[in-house]
Order: sequence, then structure tokens, then C-alpha cells
Amino acid sequence: MLLIYYPKCSTCKKAKKFLEENKVSFEERDIKLQNPNYEELKKWYEKSGYPLKKFFNTSGLLYKEMNLKEKLNNMSEEEKLKLLSTDGMLVKRPLLITEDMVLCGFRENEWKNLL
Repeated sequence: MLLIYYPKCSTCKKAKKFLEENKVSFEERDIKLQNPNYEELKKWYEKSGYPLKKFFNTSGLLYKEMNLKEKLNNMSEEEKLKLLSTDGMLVKRPLLITEDMVLCGFRENEWKNLL
């Protein structure tokens, strides 16, 4: 199990604490230091069942600075994935990657039910 997170993010801290308290073993990866690449994002998106927009950190400064709310509607799936792979701060976090599923964002009840 892989937790992709940003150490300064309060939601990511809650997710990490939740996993530790529930004795779930996981590897961790700092999204700022090691951004997911195009291939990883494509695989996770396809596995997740989520719409691709869910993978964007819509509350992030970079998302807002780039005016992506307006631009995403006119972009192809491939263009969106390539954009996400350029900067970890564009990606919604935390991401929890298992062999069978991908969870995007932390909602304790959802994680509890699925883990």
C-alpha cells in the first residue's frame, strides 16, 4: 500500500495518523519531492473509477493561478493527465494506492469501510 501525501497538508496528516492508528502498513511518498508521472496517474485514474477531475487539487493555489476551473473543460483526458504529472501541487491528496483500488482525498468513513 502506498500513501502519496504532502507532509505540510493537515488532511494528509490526518490520513497518515488514521492508517497508523489502524495498524495499516504502508509506504509513504512525498508528492512534492516525487510527483506521480503520467503512466502512474493514468493507471491510478483507470483503477479508481473516479472522474479525472477528482484527481485535481481544486483548492490549491496553483490550480487557481492557472485558472484550471475554466481550462479543464476544453482539455482531453491525455492533456489533463500530462498536466497533473507536471507538478504534485496540482494533484488531489492524499492518494492511497493498493493493488485493488485507489482512494483520492481523505474521508475517514470511506477509508474505514474500504480498508
